[in-house]
Amino acid sequence: MKYLSILLMCLLPALSHAGQATDMAADPVLEKRMIGLAENLRCLVCQNESLASSHADLAEDLRREVREQMQKGLSDQEIIDYLVSRYGDFVLYDPPVKKSTLILWYGPFVLLLLGAGVLIYQLRKRKSQIVETELSDEDTQRAAELLNETPLPNPLPQAGEGANESLRERHVEDNQA
Repeated sequence: MKYLSILLMCLLPALSHAGQATDMAADPVLEKRMIGLAENLRCLVCQNESLASSHADLAEDLRREVREQMQKGLSDQEIIDYLVSRYGDFVLYDPPVKKSTLILWYGPFVLLLLGAGVLIYQLRKRKSQIVETELSDEDTQRAAELLNETPLPNPLPQAGEGANESLRERHVEDNQA
């Protein structure tokens, strides 16, 4: 009994087969027209998928509704107008430019410009806060040794450099005396 149930479980996938998917509408021309229209409509649940490619239950209901309206003889524009009156401009992938959709159309550009302005402001502010320091001769020599290079001569004399040399000379003279 146990082996028979295992055998039936192993044969179960062989007994099942998937049939070819058929169009929902009996008329393939009507189905092609519905898909063409549904590709320009947005799924209200998925929001970033077209009505034609969405697998949500609401999308299936809307496709069925579009098919029924096409069978009644309504034009594509009449169907779109019906859906817009019922669900708003959000159902369209390309909503029209009007007062209620100005933010939708121009909002990303405004945010991009604001972000660029803030970035430029911050970069200029940071640049003015940077204090440039010059390395002393000892630090330059040490850095050159760390990099295994010979130090480049400093073309500009540092302030007070002559005073430091005279102090060194006095120190050497004092040690010799």
